[in-house]
Amino acid sequence: MPNSNPNLKSLRHSCEHILMQAMLKLYPELKMAMGPATDDGFYFDFDLKEKISVDDFPKIEKEMQKIINADLQITKQEISVLKARELFKNNPYKKEWLDEIESRGEKVTVYCTGKTQEPARHSDKWLLESGGGVGSFIDICAGPHIKSTGKIGAFKLTKLAGAYWRGNEKNKMLTRIYGTAFAKKSELKEYLNLLEQAEKRDHRKIGAEQELFMIDETVGKGLVLWLPNGAILKQQMENFVLNEYQKRGYKLVCTPHIASYKLFEQSGHLNFYKDGMYSPMNIEGEDYYIKPMNCPFHIKIYNHKPKSYRDLPVRYTELGTVYRYEKSGTLQGLSRVRGFTQDDAHIICAPEQLTDELVKVIDLTKFILNTFGFKKIKIYLSVRGKKDKDKYLGSDKAWDQAEAGLKKALEISNWDFETEEGEAVFYGPKIDVKAFDSIGREWQISTLQLDFNLAEKFNMAYIDKDGDKKQPFMLHRALLGSTERFMSLLIEHYAGAFPLWLSPVQIVIISVGETHQKHCQKLADELKEQNFRVEVWDENETVGNKIRKAIQQKIPYMLVIGDKEINSNNLHIRKRNDKNIIEIKKQEFFDKIKNLIDKKSQEL
Repeated sequence: MPNSNPNLKSLRHSCEHILMQAMLKLYPELKMAMGPATDDGFYFDFDLKEKISVDDFPKIEKEMQKIINADLQITKQEISVLKARELFKNNPYKKEWLDEIESRGEKVTVYCTGKTQEPARHSDKWLLESGGGVGSFIDICAGPHIKSTGKIGAFKLTKLAGAYWRGNEKNKMLTRIYGTAFAKKSELKEYLNLLEQAEKRDHRKIGAEQELFMIDETVGKGLVLWLPNGAILKQQMENFVLNEYQKRGYKLVCTPHIASYKLFEQSGHLNFYKDGMYSPMNIEGEDYYIKPMNCPFHIKIYNHKPKSYRDLPVRYTELGTVYRYEKSGTLQGLSRVRGFTQDDAHIICAPEQLTDELVKVIDLTKFILNTFGFKKIKIYLSVRGKKDKDKYLGSDKAWDQAEAGLKKALEISNWDFETEEGEAVFYGPKIDVKAFDSIGREWQISTLQLDFNLAEKFNMAYIDKDGDKKQPFMLHRALLGSTERFMSLLIEHYAGAFPLWLSPVQIVIISVGETHQKHCQKLADELKEQNFRVEVWDENETVGNKIRKAIQQKIPYMLVIGDKEINSNNLHIRKRNDKNIIEIKKQEFFDKIKNLIDKKSQEL
């Protein structure tokens, strides 16, 4: 969203300190934990026996506003670990941070809000009376911050949640308050309006209303059960992308859900990713793991017989379901789950083919996202840091060639992009594709990742024109990321009002009475013969109730069948979000909706 303040993160970080200061004034027994700025605002975790609710927000905000009105200076000090231990001697959370700071041989930086004389040596707070009786405050912090509290133009506390200390389920559950802050009241108003729209579009709410998916605690947290409507929507999504990939030269492969520890030992996952994997199952004395990703399987398929330069490029694709252990506190509907399906693809090519292959991938990415209705897209090119090349795997020549290939492909494709130095992962540069939804939110979707690591670990090779053995370049490509997360994005982008080609139910036929049911079923059969997704609603309830139900479920077309329609070759249709009823010849209607579906039209 628009932001006139280039130091927004510092402003929000400072507002989080103001929140802590206000909370300590209101709840002296509180023990501070931590609270950083975030992309959307800030949060603060604390330990307090007294129960806090959102009903307490007004009095907390009132105390915060006093601190802002006092325009207290925010200053940085550097103190010894010993002094910090005295200051925070009654706070186990700060003491843990200080242990880590001391182990690194660093000094402690603190930020003081208000008076800056010698901190009082009691508890974990520094509340010296100052102008307006708001007190002063100090906390361990690396900063940065704004110069004074009066620079905060507008703020709002938004929600309350529980959070384990340091995100570890074995630690104590703390209370977390979320908030946001802006330089201008107009920006806050715009943001709060966005939050309101986002709440209405929440995919979990719409998913329940339209019976798309469910998550059952007995089945397991983060494991999705697709209901009939959701399964159809997922199928339409996946069929479209898979067919498009195959049209463009990708070869379909299929791999198992589990594999021996030997595969993940060779790939390095057991060394670097074991905490994100599920515990092994012992089969005939050998450990097997549920797969967290598809890459090693595709490499084994590539390696199953020798390749020459004539075989390249090789493009494998699979809708592969993977499983990763995510902490229960991070799970959220479809957007963060433990079992998900990736539209995975791996492109193995010679170095001189890289740019051309990337151009094709970028063109495909643009086409797929545009077809799903995402017109505004932002691109980031992540390259290695020039000052710390030793952190990255692969030769300078390979990195220079790969980075130049990615950059050239983006330029050929006429995509504006931002280069982020030092943001590449250790095994290769990458392109991240982000899309903006209908209310302006930015979502990370696709990643195109070069990989020098696995190619080396699995001894991937091809024979070049001169008969020499060479290592190919390998590109990971998950265009949708995962179908579960992409589904959550689609639901919220369209607020459940999907385009006709995606809608689980495209047409509902509403019977006025019992005498019209036979005709309704005959019409439904005609529509089904042409592969339209249609339902007949002939329940014993009023037509008005059926129409309201269809509107709530956001079905694209409603056909009401009464005496007049039985005796005519015309249909009376009502489109979603349109109160007008249109009369149209039956075949003309059939042709119209077929054309809309074939074009993957955004109409409706």
